[in-house]
Amino acid sequence: MMNGHERVLALIEGRATDSFPLMPITMMFAAEQAGTSYRRYVTDYRALVEAQILTAEKFDIDHVSCISDPTREASDCGAEVRFFDDQPPAIIESQALLANKKSLSRLKIPDPLGGGRMHDRVLAAAGFKDRTAGHKFIEGWIEGPCAEAADLRGINALMLDFIDDPVFVRDLFAFVLEMEVRFARAQVEAGADIIGIGDAAASLVGPQIYEEFVFQFEKKMVDAVHGLGSRVRLHICGNTTPILAGLGRLGCEIVDLDWMVSLAKAREVMGPGQILAGNIDPVAVLRNGNPEGVRRAIEDCRRMAAHRYIVAAGCEVPRGTPEANVTALRDFARSRRP
Repeated sequence: MMNGHERVLALIEGRATDSFPLMPITMMFAAEQAGTSYRRYVTDYRALVEAQILTAEKFDIDHVSCISDPTREASDCGAEVRFFDDQPPAIIESQALLANKKSLSRLKIPDPLGGGRMHDRVLAAAGFKDRTAGHKFIEGWIEGPCAEAADLRGINALMLDFIDDPVFVRDLFAFVLEMEVRFARAQVEAGADIIGIGDAAASLVGPQIYEEFVFQFEKKMVDAVHGLGSRVRLHICGNTTPILAGLGRLGCEIVDLDWMVSLAKAREVMGPGQILAGNIDPVAVLRNGNPEGVRRAIEDCRRMAAHRYIVAAGCEVPRGTPEANVTALRDFARSRRP
């Protein structure tokens, strides 16, 4: 029987696997499993590492992940971030760091090993390497160009900037690209086997703006991670149906799809070689449903995605999800062979 690292790597490389990989995003669910507050999970890499390993071992999940929240980079840049005991930290958009666009010219890229929140994530990757290397696939995480730009500028202002000041948008995306590649490099050097790129805000733009602005910077980011000798898992929350063709051209090893996207449509648009992950409804089906409903939904996903497929929910496994439902995901993955 393969272990998680072997299973995921074999699928990526096009080799035979003993079962479908299981790679759900577990953040608040993992913290809940470990009995730790979410504030501690996102601020102390040791809590994150312990919770991830505990959850991965309990449910036979094939990877462990550094993902926790999207505010690490913005926080180290100097953005105002609000922390909560039981929710993810949030950017205070009314005090956006780049509310004045002229501030971009003075903004410095933070050192990912400089003792801030980015460094905490790098330490998590190193912790996973010490504890799980060769056994679980280790996933680092960075923000995509659109998502990080929104964190620095404010999502509403950024959407207007696409029309009002395209030069500024491209300058901001260039800043984000350089920062995120440095962050990715630090995580790869610490032990990450794959880099997740979260670009949630990209689902809010139409195909024209995506092609004109976002695609080229996502592509440069993906290529840069590949240049580090690593792999990419792209995760964009929301309905990405209008931009599926672009996502398929990025060259990511894994593309996550949220629950409102048809996997059949994604397979048609992206072709037979793209690995797809997802995409049952994480709330209606996984959290609020029952094991039989989970099994039916994930079987539908596998049928539409065919054999280049990873078992996961459309987005994060929510806190409060019944363990029996996550076990149903595991049992499905282990009972099916690509």
